[in-house]
Amino acid sequence: MGSKERAKERREKRMQEISLLRTIPYSDHQRWWSSETIAVVTGANRGIGFEITRQLATHGLTVILTSRDSNVGLEAARVLQEGGLNVVFHQLDVLDHLSRKQFSEWLQQNYGGLDILVNNAGVNFNLGSDNSVEYAQKVITTNYFGTKNMIEDMIPMMKPSTAGARIVSVSSRLGRLNGRRNRIEDVTLREELGNLDSLTEELIDRTVSNFLQQVEDSTWTSGGWPQTFTDYSVSKLAINAYTRLMAKVLSDRPDGHKIYINCYCPGWVKTAMTGYAGNISVEEGADTGVWLALLPDQAVTGKFFAERREINF
Repeated sequence: MGSKERAKERREKRMQEISLLRTIPYSDHQRWWSSETIAVVTGANRGIGFEITRQLATHGLTVILTSRDSNVGLEAARVLQEGGLNVVFHQLDVLDHLSRKQFSEWLQQNYGGLDILVNNAGVNFNLGSDNSVEYAQKVITTNYFGTKNMIEDMIPMMKPSTAGARIVSVSSRLGRLNGRRNRIEDVTLREELGNLDSLTEELIDRTVSNFLQQVEDSTWTSGGWPQTFTDYSVSKLAINAYTRLMAKVLSDRPDGHKIYINCYCPGWVKTAMTGYAGNISVEEGADTGVWLALLPDQAVTGKFFAERREINF
């Protein structure tokens, strides 16, 4: 059996384990949430975001399904509502300051804040062996800065609780700093981004800005950036780094006001973003995000997960 076949066998076995775990109900002492628990999911009109919304609502939470496009968002929410789920739609463009402000005011007025934020909104314009950076600005702005915008805006609105509020960001193994493949070639930059003592928001922002400048100058191919889906990989690398940074920033919050933040890789999921060429179902792709959002007695923060297991950044 070759290495690809063994990897496929391991993945299928792990998916079977996860499927089994999903059938085991949370016991009462593990179930820290209720119908009053408010979860917000961005980019939730389709794909992984829609499925995360469905799974969270199935567990009994109130879920705010957000989408940039009101028509498709309303339709997506209606489908879930007709299934008896407590899902509410609100328009939200994570890149639009006014849209975020209006959403925040509505959320505060109607629900008094939120308990869970799932950052799912994102874009990718490469499929198969493509590696165009034609839309790099949009990819970085949406995937990284959009996620950062939401985290910054929602943190003050996170409700106090003994269980702690949770932030989960959908990321990718393609953004790993120290993966055997597809990593940044600049060893110094890797070390700076990997060292929590030297990691700053300015460093992360400067890294993505340098990449975009090289794209503009047409010098990015010799810049030592990841070679697969380069713009998408850089955006997810930035999300991973920002997750670690914010976990450190939030770590000194007092009991009752804790906020735990993690990110995860859903895998290569059969969605529109992959041209439906993925090898993982949307249910499996959403599973780890929902699991992280609902972990009982969670003290896990600043970590990266895949298939319900911690992986290295």
